[in-house]
Amino acid sequence: FHWQRQTPVKMLSLSNAFDSELRRHQRNEGHSSEVAAMKFYEAPANFVLPGIKHEDLLAGVFTGKGDSEHDPALKFLHGTTTLGFVFNGGIIIAVDSRASMGSYVGSQTVKKCIEITPYLLGTMAGGAADCQYWERHLGRLCRLYELRNKERISVAAASKLLHNIMYSYKGYGLSMGTMIAGWDLGVGPNLYYCDNDGTRVKGQKFSVGSGSPYAWGVLDDGYKPDLSLEEATELGRRAVYHATFRDTMSGGRISVYHVHENGWTKISMDDVEGLHWKYESEVRHGEAF
Repeated sequence: FHWQRQTPVKMLSLSNAFDSELRRHQRNEGHSSEVAAMKFYEAPANFVLPGIKHEDLLAGVFTGKGDSEHDPALKFLHGTTTLGFVFNGGIIIAVDSRASMGSYVGSQTVKKCIEITPYLLGTMAGGAADCQYWERHLGRLCRLYELRNKERISVAAASKLLHNIMYSYKGYGLSMGTMIAGWDLGVGPNLYYCDNDGTRVKGQKFSVGSGSPYAWGVLDDGYKPDLSLEEATELGRRAVYHATFRDTMSGGRISVYHVHENGWTKISMDDVEGLHWKYESEVRHGEAF
């Protein structure tokens, strides 16, 4: 099929609909020349699109279709290591920073601890876009609650808001496993886990992500409620480090946060390579944790 600019009549024969629309366009513009036809066809809104049924365009991609309802066409292989635990001095949150999709490492500097409000923290495991979007949306909802009620929202209520959103999108392909940590006035530290299946659980210790089995081993061995802040911080850091050492989908930098009565404080951010040589040196000198 050849486009011949010298004979615009051949272009107009593309379809009756385009023929009619072009004539209307020429009347409105006051042109009947080849230039008017070219302007019409080159407009982005008038590009000829293939005949695709839009309702079937992404059918089965995220949630499966028909007999394969629970077997989506796109299988996102994501990995991370996040953990949080409650102790007498508040809550410790520790996360890595690697974003990956299977064997592909997309970034080593992802901020997986999302600062929802000055006194609420959220972690992200699963799909980075899902976690970032909905936890930032949660921050907006928490701020609106403050403005309407003249008091800050409780950790339980904030986690319930996020849970309600994820439950309403259950089965739509969301990928989220997040912890919500904060300090309630008159109550103390609270830690909740929410995920895309509609789960919402309150607990003292959580570890989420592909590296969590390795982190659990260190966390269970060293956890005590009466840890000092320094001991608790080192426990969280070391647990995530060991997960990054064994889990290829975790790595980058380890960030540690402390949630306390006055909000939260970022304690440290360490590169896992530096931690590796530090801990390896401690083992050589008999100073291992």
